[in-house]
Amino acid sequence: MITKSKPQISFYTLGCRLNQAETASLQNSFEVGGYTVVDFAKPADIFVINTCTVTENGDADTRRLVNKISRSNPHAKIALIGCQAQMQKEKLAILPNVRWIVGNAKKMDLLSIFEEWTNVEGTEARVIMPAFDREPFTIPVAAASLARRHERSRIRANLKIQDGCDFFCSFCEISYARGRARSREFDNILLEAHALVAAGHKEIVLTGINVGTYQYQNKDMLDVIDALEQIDGLERIRISSIEPTTIPHTLIKKMAGRSKLCRYLHIPMQSGHNAILTSMKRKYTVEEFAKFIHAAYNLVPEICIGTDVIVGFPGETDEFFTQTYENLRKWPIHYFHVFSYSARTMAKSKDLPNTISPTVIHKRSEMLRNLSQRKRRLYYHSLLGTTQKVLFEQKNEEGYWDGVTDHYVRVKVRSNQDLINTFADVRLVELNGQAVIGQIQDH
Repeated sequence: MITKSKPQISFYTLGCRLNQAETASLQNSFEVGGYTVVDFAKPADIFVINTCTVTENGDADTRRLVNKISRSNPHAKIALIGCQAQMQKEKLAILPNVRWIVGNAKKMDLLSIFEEWTNVEGTEARVIMPAFDREPFTIPVAAASLARRHERSRIRANLKIQDGCDFFCSFCEISYARGRARSREFDNILLEAHALVAAGHKEIVLTGINVGTYQYQNKDMLDVIDALEQIDGLERIRISSIEPTTIPHTLIKKMAGRSKLCRYLHIPMQSGHNAILTSMKRKYTVEEFAKFIHAAYNLVPEICIGTDVIVGFPGETDEFFTQTYENLRKWPIHYFHVFSYSARTMAKSKDLPNTISPTVIHKRSEMLRNLSQRKRRLYYHSLLGTTQKVLFEQKNEEGYWDGVTDHYVRVKVRSNQDLINTFADVRLVELNGQAVIGQIQDH
């Protein structure tokens, strides 16, 4: 009897680090299920796009990808999953070749969905959008497949510990797109962490929508970090973006001591003016934010602090923006991701008056991006002459080995050795664009 081979499948991730972690888990499940996962640039039978809807740009990226796939692979089937699928199913259903639209509550069950529907005739999109629940969750861990994932993907592994958000900031749809906050079962986190380390990963990045709110039974995020530190072979633990009101002082003390925790924090500020923070429904004041980052800066040697800032939120006057700019200039924040405000369908801010013109938003965004580049270079310059431990990830087209320090500084070195997925002590010697040139130190 001839067994029909399973379709070739390809994945593409838009948006956040949590999406990246979920896509990696899905790839694992499909490989274990007998599918061949191919690079997104190659022909495939099914294309899966894990979507993002934080901004209008994310929405547009999905549409561009779908149209590109439809032109180059006219017989392929497309599955749109994740946040934009959750929020805009009607708009996405009419795009060419889209056969599945799967919301966040069900997207991790994509393998079983495909097993049921792949051979069903018809061209209409199947919308799978069950309600969210608030129960703790688990993620299947396929250890045998993790080794293959390590061979083809980034050296630093994302580990999802939490999903959803209860904060309901006025500019944000994520509480609707992802549901209310819920945490991953503690033992299931450790199961995947051990499998990732066994597959060769030496750095794990903790991800979630609101990771600082992790709570499972009597365990919190610090308990997760403490348990991960006990895993032999795991050398670094990095926290992805974390809300300022969810960071306990004990976490900063741990970061300052002898710990596997990276000296790195990415803390969304969003605005540097209290009137805008209030309108955004943020849970802190400018003064509280400043006090915290200065405390972290003073306690943790060489810490790198990054932030997010939204430009052009309704009501952001020239005076309010200037205060945001000056605070970012003066405070020990070393880079910022700048987002142009865009009104989202479910976000409360869409009904606010005093909207800002696109021209003004563009001008202000450019000012902040230029400031961010200058501050990043100043931070990099402060590290010149020091020796840092670098985890190398790849050899780039210029012949440099490329890696990162624990405080997320990108470093390039020349070497005849194969440095991939290895640590080396590197003396930082000169700036090179958005990276630092280094020299490996012999012992």
